[in-house]
Amino acid sequence: MKKALVFAAVSATFASAAYAQSSVTLYGVVDAGFSYVNNEITTKANGDVSKGAAYRMTSGNLSGSRWGLRGAEDLGGGMKAIFTLESGFNVMNGTSAQDGRMFGRQAFVGVSSQFGTLTLGRQYDSMVDFVSPLTAAGSWGGTYFSHPFDNDNADSSLRINNAVKYQSANYAGLSFGGLYGFSNQTGGFANNRAYSVGAGYQNGPIKLGAAYLQTQGVNTNTGGAVQDAPSADGISPALMSKNQRTWGAGGSYEFGPANVGVVYTSTRYQFALSDGSLRLNNIEVNGRYNLTPALALGAAYTYVQGKATGGGVAAATHWNQFGLQADYALSKRTDLYAEGVAALGTESAKGSTQIYGTNAPSSSKTQVVVTTGIRHRF
Repeated sequence: MKKALVFAAVSATFASAAYAQSSVTLYGVVDAGFSYVNNEITTKANGDVSKGAAYRMTSGNLSGSRWGLRGAEDLGGGMKAIFTLESGFNVMNGTSAQDGRMFGRQAFVGVSSQFGTLTLGRQYDSMVDFVSPLTAAGSWGGTYFSHPFDNDNADSSLRINNAVKYQSANYAGLSFGGLYGFSNQTGGFANNRAYSVGAGYQNGPIKLGAAYLQTQGVNTNTGGAVQDAPSADGISPALMSKNQRTWGAGGSYEFGPANVGVVYTSTRYQFALSDGSLRLNNIEVNGRYNLTPALALGAAYTYVQGKATGGGVAAATHWNQFGLQADYALSKRTDLYAEGVAALGTESAKGSTQIYGTNAPSSSKTQVVVTTGIRHRF
């Protein structure tokens, strides 16, 4: 009897120890606010087109509202099994984001060790990992600070399905990684696949990053690597194109309470119709200053050059985008924000000027968004 009791006690002890080596964390962000857009094109039920200002309650202005589960299990020898399941939602109506997917933001499982991390599932590409954090949209500015159509994925709007991803360990400030998204199609290896590579370096106040992303055959396979829904206005070059090539590089420098950054990105969409193409080049300068421990001010300017070809015709235009933000922390997890973004295009940009995150382009060559809200992290 004593042996049985001792065995039970020892077994319970080892079970508790094994359980202690595993962890699951619930986390998330709830971001809700009010947004004003000065000019949007509206198509009525009868087909008539009108223009006007929009006043909306909005979700995820700075950070996409989400909840997620993140877990790890110690496998011994410095190895861990890891997973992340992350779901986006609209706090204003409770619906799921990312085209209704349960875990549309991220869903992956893998292993990590001293040599890096290998994961499989729905994941972000190297542009998000290494270049986006150097932009205003990918750090403190949020959706409205993104470049047109979020063409360089600075706002992380594009995820890659069927992906195998490697992320290196940190080697004296240097890290690198790569991703491959399979088409999952019999006899169509390249029909809707994606791949990316990137690297970053951080040393004290200096941060540098560079990355490349390519998608192929997006419209040729509905079960492939790129399946994200188009933007709210139905215009998404990433899904309309058959191929996309994006690359970018940038850096930032932090001194005292201030941080400044410069980023250059370029995206080329190749379309099936008329063998047309669209190239968007983005140059961004951004900065943030912590006026007090609670109050931070941010500003960003982006110059966007657009070049389109197709059917023997070439056209060019450009936009200037300005953004200002004030963010006040009520606590470590809760903050209030207010920001304004203005996009100004040339005469040739009339009807195509749109701040990313709005519902429709402007009927003129300019568009302005003003938003304010509250964000809570848990």
